[in-house]
Amino acid sequence: MTDQDISVENVNDNNDKTHFGFKQVAKDQKANMVAEVFHSVAAKYDVMNDLMSLGIHRIWKRYTIDCSGVRAGQKVLDLAGGTGDLAAKFSRIVGEKGQVTLADINHSMLMVGKEKLTNMGILGNLNYVQANAEALPFPDNHFDLVTIAFGLRNVTEKSNALASIFRVLKPGGRLLVLEFSKPTNEMLSKVYDAYSFHLLPKMGELVANDAESYKYLAESIRMHPDQETLEDMMKEVGFEQTSYKNLTGGIVALHRGFKF
Repeated sequence: MTDQDISVENVNDNNDKTHFGFKQVAKDQKANMVAEVFHSVAAKYDVMNDLMSLGIHRIWKRYTIDCSGVRAGQKVLDLAGGTGDLAAKFSRIVGEKGQVTLADINHSMLMVGKEKLTNMGILGNLNYVQANAEALPFPDNHFDLVTIAFGLRNVTEKSNALASIFRVLKPGGRLLVLEFSKPTNEMLSKVYDAYSFHLLPKMGELVANDAESYKYLAESIRMHPDQETLEDMMKEVGFEQTSYKNLTGGIVALHRGFKF
C-alpha cells in the first residue's frame, strides 16, 4: 500500500486540553500522540492482544459479530479496525456483492492489517481507508453497519465521532461499540487495576519493547466513559434503541444503537 492508496483526514485543531492517559495535553496534539503509540505497537499488536486477554478478546469479537445482524450484500465499516480481525469475518459474511471498509487513523496499523488480510486471501470486497473517526470521509447514509472495537477511547472528541458515525449509517443501520469499560464487581476491579498498572506495562516491555505505550493503554481505559455515560452519549447524537451488554464482568462492554 502506498500513501496514494489511502485517503487521509486532518486531526482536530482545537487548542483546548484533553486527556492522554492520565496526562493533560492540547487537543490538537492528542491524535498524533495516539498515533505514535500505535505506530510503536503495530508489529506486536496481535500477539499482545492474545497475551493481555489470554485470548478472550477473540470471544468478545465473536460475540460482536454474532450481534451484528449483517447479511450478504451489505456495506460494513470497521472503524479503528487496526489489524482487521472484525473486517476479515465481515468480508466473508457480506460476500462478493457486499463491501467492507477497514478504516483506521493510524497508517502503521492499517498496513499491518492489509498485509495480514491479504495473506489470508481476502481481497475483492475489502478496501482500506486512513481516516479520522471525527470526520469520516464517506457519504451520508452509506453503511448498513459500523463497528468500532477498542478504538473509541482513543478518540479526542468522542461525541464528534459518534455523530460522524451516525451520519454515514443508513436508516435502519446499527452501530456496535466494543470497548473496555468499568467492572461491575469491586473485587474484580481491584484485581484488574493491579494487572493493568503492574503486569501490563511489564508485558509490553518484554514482548513489544515498549512499556510506556501499554501504560498509556491502561490509563486510557480508566479515562473512558462508563457504560451508562457512553450510552447517553450515543442517544445525544441520535441513536435509538441503545443498549449495552457487559462482558467478563464489565471489563468490556458491547454497546448497540440504531439509526431510524
